[in-house]
Amino acid sequence: MIATSFSVPLDSLDWWAGRLLARGVAVAEPVARLGDDVLSFADPEGMQLELVAPARPDPREPWAGGTVPSEHGIRGFHSVTLGLTGQEETARLLSGTLGFHAGPPAGERVRFETGEVAAVVDLRSMPDAPPGEIAAGTVHHVAWRTPDDDSQLAWREVVAAAGYDVTPVLDRQYFHSIYFREPGGVLFEIATDVPGFTFDEAAGRLGSALRLPPRLEPLRAELELRLPAFTVPTP
Repeated sequence: MIATSFSVPLDSLDWWAGRLLARGVAVAEPVARLGDDVLSFADPEGMQLELVAPARPDPREPWAGGTVPSEHGIRGFHSVTLGLTGQEETARLLSGTLGFHAGPPAGERVRFETGEVAAVVDLRSMPDAPPGEIAAGTVHHVAWRTPDDDSQLAWREVVAAAGYDVTPVLDRQYFHSIYFREPGGVLFEIATDVPGFTFDEAAGRLGSALRLPPRLEPLRAELELRLPAFTVPTP
């Protein structure tokens, strides 16, 4: 199981709970976790999501072009939680190979951080959980960023030397990727920042049209029919 968390300002969870409830989204009661306040809910496909008001304020600026007041705006990813039947080997990968620092255990959770914003992963011990499946309402993989091709190749050598079966570099048009599975079976990606999402679209137009890599362009009509209809809200 993978749960994804997004960072919001302190004292924003009541506002977000009201917004979600007004739109028919069931939310759990906020809880305190590892010093942060957390509001949990699921998207229409059943994907587990969280809004986290971290004890340490997030310095990132929110998007100002929508309908959410900036004082409550989402700052970006906060963390990801990996639900594992056993976490010792995954903990060794994170701290021994990938450079994360472990905090003290808190119940069934252990938090790993690098000190960078959004570079946070929680390991949750779930020994009785059934094996995960890729389906609607699940997260396919967890991606970590690296600046450029040279740093990615260096990481590939590190991961391979640690005994993991890592893919060759794959061209994803907007970035380059390598993949490997951590000991618990979760697929990890290390992706470059370059060339970036402005490769074929101006920054001011990002997200305003469906962009596809060349290999999927012949399927555009079919893919457009499968995507849910939506409109971008305006302030």
